[in-house]
Amino acid sequence: MLDLKLIRNNPDEIKEKLATRGVKGETIDELLAKDSERRDLIVKSENMKKHRNDVSDQISTLKRNKEDASDQIADMQKVSKEIKALDEQLQVAAQQVDDMAAHLPNIPNPEVPISLTEEGSVELRKNGTPRKFDFKPKAHWEIGEKLGILDFETAAKVSGSRFVYYIGAGARLERAVYNFFLDQNIEAGFTEEITPYMVNDASMFGTGQFPKFKESHAGYEIKDEELTLIPTAEVPLVNYYRDEILDEDQLPINVTALSPAFRSEAGSAGRDTRGLIRMHQFNKVEMVKITKPEDSWNELEKLTRHAETLLQKLGLPYHVITLTTSDMSFTAAMTHDLEVWIPAQDKYREISSCSNCTDFQARRAHIRYRDADGKLQYVHTLNGSGLAVGRTVAAILENYQNEDGTVNVPEALVPYMGGMTVIK
Repeated sequence: MLDLKLIRNNPDEIKEKLATRGVKGETIDELLAKDSERRDLIVKSENMKKHRNDVSDQISTLKRNKEDASDQIADMQKVSKEIKALDEQLQVAAQQVDDMAAHLPNIPNPEVPISLTEEGSVELRKNGTPRKFDFKPKAHWEIGEKLGILDFETAAKVSGSRFVYYIGAGARLERAVYNFFLDQNIEAGFTEEITPYMVNDASMFGTGQFPKFKESHAGYEIKDEELTLIPTAEVPLVNYYRDEILDEDQLPINVTALSPAFRSEAGSAGRDTRGLIRMHQFNKVEMVKITKPEDSWNELEKLTRHAETLLQKLGLPYHVITLTTSDMSFTAAMTHDLEVWIPAQDKYREISSCSNCTDFQARRAHIRYRDADGKLQYVHTLNGSGLAVGRTVAAILENYQNEDGTVNVPEALVPYMGGMTVIK
């Protein structure tokens, strides 16, 4: 949520910045007009209440003096009805302001490349050289199916498209990957949590999924319950601190969690219909940082660099890009994507997004801290995948495949695979 005072004081600047995210200037004008109406109603209501209090004092005085107060009583009854009507109007206006403000995305950092499409992202760095095969590399789903470690056909029978069974060494590989990620995150100073996999509407609003998810049907809501299956562990990790006031010495907070992520993939018809890249249910190890405002940009770099070490230790080629203004998530002020090399597609594909959400989520979720001077300030929140597990499995199967259909196990995962070095 953006600071309304900031919008009021800098309307032209906010229009210019949000225009890079596809927000029309008229949207800001409409919000400010409705906010002005709301503030006018507040003034009118407060003046009327003051008048009612004054009349009430007059009535008390007249009654003490045993004088007629019927005119004043009639006046107070009339004023009370007007106040009730004003307060009802105020409630509607306030809800409209909140709803309009809730649909505005975060303000992009000045260093974010400006574009109204995903084209135009900037490559920051590249690590590793894509392997040159002396045979035509197969897609991970073909490798997995032939090895008998991935079963998409049975999953489609049991659940539908975009689901999978991991079998035998496939299940062990998935488990090895996320245990490796968790151990690396803990070693880097993150505290592991096991979170709920369903959250309430206030939590989905706090981290910025609602109301957008409701309108786009991007998630899975439980019918007749105020519960939604989490699209990422970011939601319960951040909302752990919702409505809390933290002490300055608690910051920065670094937490990590493995969880399933549930996505309807609305609007992705025809995209990645095969394989592990775009699933309705997938495992992901999430990292969240909660920091003081002055520390958040340095923490974004640390978060991104740590996610990179996971790919480096797995020996997977990747590059890091800064997303454009329109390609970032709704809540992000800046996002660095890690994209891993997928040989069968001959391209890099996203495996992690590391974002600084500044105080955007903190305002929605009311997460503050008390600084050294005793002043309350909003924290900054950051999140990053460390990493998406299914996509990591896909990258391993493709980058470590052999011509005979077997797959070498990355050295870092051999201990997690019980000493297995080759999946046959």
